[in-house]
Amino acid sequence: VQLQASGGGLVQPGGSLRLSCAASGTIFSINNMGWFRQAPGKQRESVAAITSGGSTNYADSVKGRFTISRDNARNTVYLQMNSLKPEDTAVYYCHVDGTGWGTNGLHPFDSWGQGTQVTVSS
Repeated sequence: VQLQASGGGLVQPGGSLRLSCAASGTIFSINNMGWFRQAPGKQRESVAAITSGGSTNYADSVKGRFTISRDNARNTVYLQMNSLKPEDTAVYYCHVDGTGWGTNGLHPFDSWGQGTQVTVSS
């Protein structure tokens, strides 16, 4: 299963961006979808996640500013980022886990997107 992320870019403080991540391949079902980020010199951290049932959770640092959503028909997860701050600058990665089809039947998968740069600067 492959993930294609898009939507990053340069934005001024207080601005907004919307990230998208589409999963493709031999997918039977998708469980959890989420976004992580990694700033220079820091460890990768979880930003937001959404379950197959629509339950969400967020890092404290983004609560009230970021919203995660998913379109199950398109196997796509979104991250709407508002009121962006310079400390949100990082490479953002999407992550998806679920079940896929293989030559020997169903198998679990755990995939990462290629990363998209978000820079918040004036």
